[in-house]
Amino acid sequence: MIASVQAALRDADLVKLRDQLTEQVGTYRSRGVIVDVTALDVLDSFACRTLGEVASMVKLRGAETVIVGIQPEVAFSMVQLGLRLHGVATALDLEEGLEYMNRRMKRIDRASYSK
Repeated sequence: MIASVQAALRDADLVKLRDQLTEQVGTYRSRGVIVDVTALDVLDSFACRTLGEVASMVKLRGAETVIVGIQPEVAFSMVQLGLRLHGVATALDLEEGLEYMNRRMKRIDRASYSK
């Protein structure tokens, strides 16, 4: 599943996105979620925490998460402000995110079959 954030979201919108992604993982039996934040000019502490919650909640539902497209200026600001995406996989762009997800799924499949 790919969720592309096209504009800055208010806190309530981020919560709604988190809840919808978590629910849709079960509805569509998704094994992976890619959240594309390329269009965002800023990720504040609430957004970072909410993206971390997405990854944690999706993991509990049996899927992997990768955040893609964090712009250089955004990454710089996040580091300067001490904001982190603890335990959340990130990738440069959607293409790398898809590659990451494919590698993760292959590893999981191999581990499942070897049991």
